[in-house]
Amino acid sequence: MTPLKIGEGAAERHARLLIDSYKRWTGSELIALKVGEPAWEQLYRATKVILSHGTEKDPVLNFGNLRGLELWEMDWETFTQTPSRLTAEPAERAERDRFFQAVSLNGYVDDYTGIRVSRTGRRFFILQATVWNVVDSEGAYRGQAAAFSDYSYIE
Repeated sequence: MTPLKIGEGAAERHARLLIDSYKRWTGSELIALKVGEPAWEQLYRATKVILSHGTEKDPVLNFGNLRGLELWEMDWETFTQTPSRLTAEPAERAERDRFFQAVSLNGYVDDYTGIRVSRTGRRFFILQATVWNVVDSEGAYRGQAAAFSDYSYIE
C-alpha cells in the first residue's frame, strides 16, 4: 500500500501540510514542486528522506517516502503503524525525546544528527536533518516531520 491507497485526497492534504509547514518555519521549499503532478507523489518519490508522525500520546509515523521506507526497511503498512520512538534504539530514545521537545518549542531545527535503527536492527547516523512542527493553516499542531539527504551506516 502507498499513500494513494489511503486516499489521494488525504495523501495530498497531508503532503501540503508537510510542504506548507516546512516553508512556514524555514522560509525554504521542502522540494521543488513540478506543476501538474500531485504533491504527495512528488514527496513520496523525492530523493531526500521525508517522514512524519502524528499527535498521539505515543506518536505514530503517518508518512514515509520511498527513501524512508527503504532506509527503515519497512513497507508502507508497517511504517505507518510504527510508533516514532521505535525508529531509535532504546539507549537513544531519551535524547531523541529531549530533541523533539526543543523542536516543539522552537518550531524547527535544521542541523539534527542522531542514531536511528531500521526494522532489522541496522544502525545509521542521520546527518544534518531538518525537523519541524507540522501545523495547519490556523497554526494548530498536527505532528512533526523530518527531512534529510545524508546518512551513514554504523558497522
